[in-house]
Amino acid sequence: MAEKNDSPLKDMRVRIDQLDKKIVALLNQRADVSLEVGRYKAKRDEPIYMPFREREVMNKIAERNPGPMPEKHLRAIYKEIMSSSRRLQRPERTVYLGPEGTFSYFAAVEHMGHSQHLTPKANFEEIFRAVAIEGAELGVIPLENSLEGTVGQVVDLFMAYPVYIQGEIYNRISHCLMSKVDSIDKVEAVYSHPQPLEQCREWLHAKLRDCPRLPTASTATAAKVAQEQPGAAVVGNARLADMYDLNILARNIEDSPDNWTRFLVIAPSPCREDERDKTTILFTTPDSPGALAGVLNTLAGKGINMTKLESRPMRNEKWKYVFFTDLECDLSKAEYESMLNRLRKQCHTLRVLGSYPSGRQENGER
Repeated sequence: MAEKNDSPLKDMRVRIDQLDKKIVALLNQRADVSLEVGRYKAKRDEPIYMPFREREVMNKIAERNPGPMPEKHLRAIYKEIMSSSRRLQRPERTVYLGPEGTFSYFAAVEHMGHSQHLTPKANFEEIFRAVAIEGAELGVIPLENSLEGTVGQVVDLFMAYPVYIQGEIYNRISHCLMSKVDSIDKVEAVYSHPQPLEQCREWLHAKLRDCPRLPTASTATAAKVAQEQPGAAVVGNARLADMYDLNILARNIEDSPDNWTRFLVIAPSPCREDERDKTTILFTTPDSPGALAGVLNTLAGKGINMTKLESRPMRNEKWKYVFFTDLECDLSKAEYESMLNRLRKQCHTLRVLGSYPSGRQENGER
């Protein structure tokens, strides 16, 4: 009763209601403009997903924020506003390694928002096939982990399917131990995907030495087991606790706190944004002395920094290798045309997987 008669509180609530009304009106005005953008893009067959443009909008909003709202909160709100805008312009189907609740799922949601049309796939090849052949506009795939290295199968699939890189996502990976039981000493078995189990190996050995560690196809699958099986626990993303009604028994149990996964966003056509500062290529070299060195010297001669160079065995060809390479440049620019022609002559095969806006880690580093 005292609260109802508190005139200052009542006045503040009236002011909040008035502000909410204005916010809703402005959001709908913004949605009207988004629909106009969608119609414009549809007439010109332009893509909806524009990662650099979205990053530019986010940075402008952050720069103009006078407070007291924290920048992190403001970015989270606008992530969902832009997700809604994309959905209004044209629904795009994004495929990811499922089921719902995997690290790929959370990466897609964090990057694209909850309005994005997300469709799970059972394995990496289904993702590539959906994008290349079956009409999915986008796919989210994990390429490499800062501790475990590159997912070799993903590189192999780039050789097999005509898809292009549209953007990249860096997500910090942090693991929790979750279960239906309410304390660690009641845990009888630990389930998870092999990578999280390995990334938390020392912690699990110290805290749950006698508990078997059982691999599953995904962390979401392990969470389902933990939900249904007494004494079972899962190692995975903290948000699995809410999805599967589990208790968080321990947080940040990964052995190394600096654990990141780089995800790629793939599409059936190349990125068409104006600002692109990274290029990924696949190439093979002739079987001759100095062939690889010649390619590297050509890139160095143009002042191009190479941030990744990894070889993979070629399918169906013994002792032949393909090189997966990241370059800090937009190789599609006219200034690189003559160099690119030279590379084509030096390489046995050369495929540009895409020039795209580079992603950023939370601390602003790549």
